[in-house]
Amino acid sequence: MLMNKTYTSLSLISAFLFFVGWPTFGYPIFLFLIFVPIFIIQKKIEEDVIKYKTIRFFFFCYLTFLLWNLSTTWWLINASLPGMILANTLNSLFFCIIFLIFQWAKKRLPLNSSYVLLVSTWISFEKLHLYWSISWPWLNLGNGFSDTIYWVQWYEFTGIMGGTLWILIINILLFETFKNFKKPYTIKNILYKSSKPIIGIASPILISLIIYVNLENSETKIKVLSVQPNIDPYNEKYLYSNEGLLLKFNEQIRKYYNEDIDYILLPETYFSEGFGERLNNFQYNELNKKIQLSLNKLKQSQLIAGIQFYNTYLDLNRTETSNKIRKNLWIDYYNSAISSSSEGRINYYHKSKLVVGVETLPYAKFIMPIFGKYMIDLGGTVSNRVTQKNRSVFKHHQKKIFSAPVICYESIYGEFVAEYIRLGADFFAIISNDAWWGNTPGHRQLLSYTRLRAIENRRSIARSANTGISAFINEKGEYLKKLDYEVKGTILGQLPIIKRITFYTRYGDYLGRIGILLFLLYFFIAASGRLKLDKKNY
Repeated sequence: MLMNKTYTSLSLISAFLFFVGWPTFGYPIFLFLIFVPIFIIQKKIEEDVIKYKTIRFFFFCYLTFLLWNLSTTWWLINASLPGMILANTLNSLFFCIIFLIFQWAKKRLPLNSSYVLLVSTWISFEKLHLYWSISWPWLNLGNGFSDTIYWVQWYEFTGIMGGTLWILIINILLFETFKNFKKPYTIKNILYKSSKPIIGIASPILISLIIYVNLENSETKIKVLSVQPNIDPYNEKYLYSNEGLLLKFNEQIRKYYNEDIDYILLPETYFSEGFGERLNNFQYNELNKKIQLSLNKLKQSQLIAGIQFYNTYLDLNRTETSNKIRKNLWIDYYNSAISSSSEGRINYYHKSKLVVGVETLPYAKFIMPIFGKYMIDLGGTVSNRVTQKNRSVFKHHQKKIFSAPVICYESIYGEFVAEYIRLGADFFAIISNDAWWGNTPGHRQLLSYTRLRAIENRRSIARSANTGISAFINEKGEYLKKLDYEVKGTILGQLPIIKRITFYTRYGDYLGRIGILLFLLYFFIAASGRLKLDKKNY
């Protein structure tokens, strides 16, 4: 009974460290301690004489990870109760499985090899979590430094998986340093023992600061206007037609008619009346013509705006992604961005990364009949949406400037976003509708994570969010301007244009690929038991 209380206390301490270390509430220094209590639990359970060691370790691990997930992403309940349950329970389970593999490996591998397997398993999972049907990389460890950008300027070489590796190594180093700490408990002895972890924490920060001070500023700049309409997507929005929303847009930009503005941004799903606008032949659509007339007063400006599109089908030609409306009528919905100008040129991009359990359901063929009706309404139509396989880059109609249209949740996917830069994008135009999760840490975390994309790719960011926070971010991840949550307004500013390609942009999540190779190697060695007999020799 006493041991269970000890293990429970350690689990709670670990969960608390996750919470107080996570943005936008916490201080990331605590992230270097998050796994130490779990290592202690694993060691003590391994050494005690009580049965069911795996089940007990699983229970205390799951308690830690569930509390971490709930304490940092509880706000998903504002969007969808099933979505929140799905994200938090499954994510906690996956993290537990990683540590169960570690517990198993310690019996079959030398200690250092079992740690290599743990690190590679965690990084492999983060890589997998970016791509599979139940993708939810919100809590990938490297995101934890998004509020301390001066610590991680080296993300331009490693991406956020470099931060994950940093956290894992320091946690292992701290545990191994102090697990058998013996007297005397003097400051001198503690500092001596702590020297390696301290150097391990301080060195990357020093490297980051050196990179930061040596970054050259760009002389080339563009002028961008970000519009924040602050419209309630559940109630107020339905009082307006798309043409009515265009009138509201015109009211907000009227004072800028004499400005030479290169880009104007409107948030995700700004135009989403009813089913939206028909995608086929939108070039000749009445709304499109009126948008172009509005832009005639700002001839140089190019508008990037969120819009919902749809296409309809009969039974014979329906698509796999279409939603049934009634007998012999099916419909595809698109959460899209358009690029429009006074010259009448239209480009499209359809959102490709959807929030699991919120905007899309994994294995929808089986789950949609049960949970589909509980999916969130993001200010458009509540149904499955069509995604786009490849990125689209929007070219300015007068200048040789290319923008990357990134829609909301997509901005947490590093390698995905880097593809825009490989296609020639000069800056990120991020449009978002954060109103659905309310004034919670959710929208602040999403904005904070966005700063890491700027560092990874050394590209500036212009962000327009329906209810906030709209912002301009430079290539160092620093805020240039911000417009607070639930404030109707606009921000006008200049963004530096950078042309160079970073190591991360070129090679993406290579640490994830290395992690997968190491995981497969060490997992199969552990499964074969080839090193088991020689364990004491390592």
